[in-house]
Amino acid sequence: MSLEEPDSTVLSREQYESLLDAAETYREALVVRLCGDVGLRPTELTALTIDDVEQVRIDPPRYLIRVPAVGDGDGRTAYLPTRIERELRRYARSNGLSPDDRIFSVTARRLQMLVSDVADRAGDLFDQPALTDASTSDLRQYFARRALVDHAVNPRVVKAAGGWRSFEALEPYLPEPADAEIVDAFDALERATGAGHGHGHGQRRGRSGTQPGSAVSDDSVVRLLLAASDRYALIRLDADGYVERWNRSAASMFGYRAGEIVGTHVSTFYTDEAVDDGVPERTLAASLEESGYEDDGWRVHEDGSRFRATEVISPLRDDQGRHRGFAVFVRDVSASHDELESVRSRRDELERRDAVARAYRSVTRSLFESTDHEEIETKTCTALTEGEAYAFAWIDRATLSDRQRAWRASSGIEPSEVDRLVPAEWRADEPPTDDGDAAVSVATDVSLPVERGPGERGDREDDGGVLARVPLVYGDTVYGTLSVATDGVSDFDADERRWLETIGQQVGYAIAAVRRRNLLLSDRVVELEIDCRDADSFFVDAARRLGCRFELDSLVPVSETTQLYYLRLEGASPADLFDLAADDPGIDDCRLVETDEDGWRVEFVVDGSSPALTLTEYGVTVLEAVTEDGVTTITAECAADADLRTIVAGLRSAFPDSELVGKREAERTVQTAREFQEGLEDRLTDRQEASLRAAYFGGYYDWPRESTAEEIADAMGISSPTLHNHLRKGQHELLRTFLDDPTGSGAEVAEQD
Repeated sequence: MSLEEPDSTVLSREQYESLLDAAETYREALVVRLCGDVGLRPTELTALTIDDVEQVRIDPPRYLIRVPAVGDGDGRTAYLPTRIERELRRYARSNGLSPDDRIFSVTARRLQMLVSDVADRAGDLFDQPALTDASTSDLRQYFARRALVDHAVNPRVVKAAGGWRSFEALEPYLPEPADAEIVDAFDALERATGAGHGHGHGQRRGRSGTQPGSAVSDDSVVRLLLAASDRYALIRLDADGYVERWNRSAASMFGYRAGEIVGTHVSTFYTDEAVDDGVPERTLAASLEESGYEDDGWRVHEDGSRFRATEVISPLRDDQGRHRGFAVFVRDVSASHDELESVRSRRDELERRDAVARAYRSVTRSLFESTDHEEIETKTCTALTEGEAYAFAWIDRATLSDRQRAWRASSGIEPSEVDRLVPAEWRADEPPTDDGDAAVSVATDVSLPVERGPGERGDREDDGGVLARVPLVYGDTVYGTLSVATDGVSDFDADERRWLETIGQQVGYAIAAVRRRNLLLSDRVVELEIDCRDADSFFVDAARRLGCRFELDSLVPVSETTQLYYLRLEGASPADLFDLAADDPGIDDCRLVETDEDGWRVEFVVDGSSPALTLTEYGVTVLEAVTEDGVTTITAECAADADLRTIVAGLRSAFPDSELVGKREAERTVQTAREFQEGLEDRLTDRQEASLRAAYFGGYYDWPRESTAEEIADAMGISSPTLHNHLRKGQHELLRTFLDDPTGSGAEVAEQD
């Protein structure tokens, strides 16, 4: 490559940086920089010393390098960037060079080979084959191009600093002047000449406000600024606001040619809404009253598209102060406006997320403080509306069987005003969802009542808002629905919907927990008798189809939705029953446990809704359950202050063909610890009790074991099989005493005073 070749052959900034990145030693990088950033030749580098560097300014520090004369050439002065000056001195210090020592004590050919090696390495590293041909000459060409074109350095300075003998070597880097540059270059001369002819010596100032003969006029500066970007425009209006002058910058911004727009009113550039509101006329009037006016708003292109602009309007007056028109400077600020709106939108989103997170934490705290079902619902609604996340919140404790609302808690809105907000589709049998099986339903464009301050168009008004609804669930039981409303334009994104779904689950957990706690702590209970004839219950359907009878022995919870049923089966073979179970999706597994002369004992793994599970989730303890002739009769108990209507309605929502057939209040039977111990002692033989005590206190039940069965048997003077027999029977009696009731919950044991 040579300086006379086309510009495309000169190293680009990226290629130059690649060469520097490929340098493996400090010396290689320094040689590349001295050629590419300073413009030195290899022969000049070989003669260079630190003493040739001279500081010519102190603050800020600036340096020149006095390049020695080499061969037939003359010495010259080159500019040394501050950063390279520091690197040069650092290299000299690290190599122990004195001020008179040559910095590179090698031949010029060796330096050329060094640059060639760096170029080969850069070509391989960055997969750029063109870099492999780069030389010290190419680096000097890069120096010339960067100084002349990128930084517009005076060509005479570049010629002197780079050591070129003529301008012909630099001519390929001087771009052809544009029309505007030619006009601007001679404009000042023309005005200066005209001023000299008209006024003798041309000592008066021209129209531009510059002295004749000045290199650049104010008008030239303005034209150059306007020509530099299509985001600025200068327009002149007459006294009535009609376009009088139209230049290329205005044409580039708005899209109109001068012949299309001159004589048109300035309102052409405003939106229809602004024109209808009288904004253009008010803006011009304000400019006259205030001797200038700055405005910001939407403006319109020739094709009808809008853009954001700021404009400065200044009135124009003649020498007598009479109004002659307006000068309008317009700046397209669409990019910064869009960026600002994006930042505002992100800020609003973060503020809403913070408000939702605060509401979520407030709900969690309120659940820990609540002691009954109604308090949970009331505090949940209050917690959700305390901050800025939601305007209203309410909970409907409803039944799906009779479509009646049993109870409604609300915050931010009166319960009686809720019904008019609920969309028609939410009153249907099945709540709609936006995302298939998603738990959260959303309704948009809902008219929400919003309080107004005095003088704000009435005390109350409806604003647009968004509603979201989520079920309050525990396992397969739905206690009701929670609805929240926002009074702005915010929608419920995926994260917020997941938060609401979690709140619905937490509230469901809390309701189930307080119901069970209240049952355990209640001194009085209500015994219930419930009949279920609903064919959705597997055991009701099986008893009806097979003519058999089931009696519940025990009900063991495995998870939120899964329970183990241990039942006595009479009147049908287990094989027929298991065939029916295989076709029921709610039965995970079943097996025969025991056979006796009266029937069979069977085990079922029930996953999903069942009458007993639903009652349990409403805080009811199932005591007995007998199924025959297609009817399951359940005997259960709940706390005396429990809401029976809610319990029965909840059961009927899952199993509609169910009814409460009886109830009575009773005192809870409390067994003291001593009574429990005495009852257990009555069931155990002396040998069984002795074996259990010896094994327990001997460490047989510890882990790791302190004693083996053989050691315990030797101590008691019995054989190991005999000890195991006593232990097995004793453990059986111990478990039977504790798990004697069908629910598996055990007898109530009170501590002794």
